[in-house]
Amino acid sequence: MEKIGIIAGEGKMPVYIAAEAKEKGVAVYVACIKGNAFPSDFEAYSASTVEFKMGQLSKGINFFKENGVTKVLMAGRVKHTAIFSNIMPDLRGAKMLAGLKDMKAQTILRAIINEFEKEGISFISSVSFLEKYMPGPGLLGKRPPTEEEKLSIEFGIEIAKALSGLDIGLTVVVADRAVVALEGMEGTDECIKRAGMLYKNSSKKNKSLVVVKVARPQQDFRFDLPIIGKGTIKSAVESGAKVVVIEGRKTLILDMDEVIKMADKASITLLAF
Repeated sequence: MEKIGIIAGEGKMPVYIAAEAKEKGVAVYVACIKGNAFPSDFEAYSASTVEFKMGQLSKGINFFKENGVTKVLMAGRVKHTAIFSNIMPDLRGAKMLAGLKDMKAQTILRAIINEFEKEGISFISSVSFLEKYMPGPGLLGKRPPTEEEKLSIEFGIEIAKALSGLDIGLTVVVADRAVVALEGMEGTDECIKRAGMLYKNSSKKNKSLVVVKVARPQQDFRFDLPIIGKGTIKSAVESGAKVVVIEGRKTLILDMDEVIKMADKASITLLAF
């Protein structure tokens, strides 16, 4: 029987992958990152599950090797704050961290992958089994953007691409071709909420608030993919945003049908470029 390993972070994505893989007859082995994912969520789908802290490389590597797993994927959000506060390295992890050029999330995750690959464990795309949740370019809901919003969308894409190129964040929120908020460690949904507070007290409050989320210029599909879900639309509603834009074929929409329905109900434009 084919086997697949999942290093599981926060959210529904790793659970969806485990369910899809099991349905296709693949044996699933899950290593849950402590504080981000929980073994109980995978009981119905996983042949075996373990919990480990990000820096405990040997525990994760040994778990997969003992179960004969040679293909692994990373799925789910690893909170950027957790990367720095909950890493708790073992000897191997400490040695890896000491050799890093910087402590960016991308640098740490790539280094972790490298350590696993030294032991014959290769990483595959995080969207394996979930390709149907990555829509191509086009209007996803019912409401088309206004002419004013189209200008803000173009501006937002340009700024978001610049931000992602610096490996800072993937989301920007703009109004009337002016930046309201940029994503940092807090993540997309919290960035949108912060933008809403700023927007409601700004001179731009009569203009449409536009959320744009992009992929990195050289997006590594093995980890940290752009993702939106129901929480993103809920945050957009709370903030007063009228448009949510994602990068087509590079952004995962969890619960996609429900997300589109939520956007339509709130008269929010949901668009992939």
